[in-house]
Amino acid sequence: MKLYFFQAGILKSQKQFFTAGRGLGEAFDVPVPFFLMEHPEGYVLFDTGNAREVIDRKEEHWGDVVAAYDPVMTEEEWVVSAIAKVGVHPEDVKYVILSHLHLDHAGGVGHFPKARYIVQREELHFAYVPDFYMKGAYIRKDFDKPVDWFILEGWQDDGFDVFGDGKIKVLFTPGHTPGHQSVLVNLQNEGSFLLTGDSCYTQENLNEDVLPGLVADPRATVKTMQRIRMLKDRNVAVVTGHDPVAWQTFRKAPEYYS
Repeated sequence: MKLYFFQAGILKSQKQFFTAGRGLGEAFDVPVPFFLMEHPEGYVLFDTGNAREVIDRKEEHWGDVVAAYDPVMTEEEWVVSAIAKVGVHPEDVKYVILSHLHLDHAGGVGHFPKARYIVQREELHFAYVPDFYMKGAYIRKDFDKPVDWFILEGWQDDGFDVFGDGKIKVLFTPGHTPGHQSVLVNLQNEGSFLLTGDSCYTQENLNEDVLPGLVADPRATVKTMQRIRMLKDRNVAVVTGHDPVAWQTFRKAPEYYS
């Protein structure tokens, strides 16, 4: 199996949105990661980055959110164009696992015609009727599409094994949103990687008891980060969601981990 790291551009933002109470007004340009797994039984995407529209119509597509999180992405960084560089086409993707349905993670929903989209039921529900403080982070036109949803049921389905061989497992990691999920990838040669999505933005969140700037449930966020720390202590490589420094330490496609 192979694990590829991709970047759907950056968000030009401020640090306090990622480390609550720290970095007020400090410029903070963060990566927008997504990942491709080449499994013997098919290709799997974890998240899809920003929508194609942000390349040239970001104010129209994202609205007021651009004032806090300004997306900068090229055509080559858009998910469909990016995976083509490693010889993968949209119809080749068997599963799309969505950490959650925020605008910088679900922008590619609907572009993979043969895929099943793995999402938490609570996340899908919350995306349609979010509380006021998170309404701007969900772009309904990104995810409200006639795709084949594969629904997971929170703690009941925690550790869902995508292919039944222990190589790709979906972990329920609520906090950032009510239905957030992460992916544990177990590789033959280079060990295990936890792709956290937005359950943990930065190493600072993880190591210094600093909450992310945007959370639906602070208490659930703390419990999730405790779980991530436990996996890290077991030599799992933790890939945080938007850490501009830590992100530079990983190999990017077309290089891969195996």
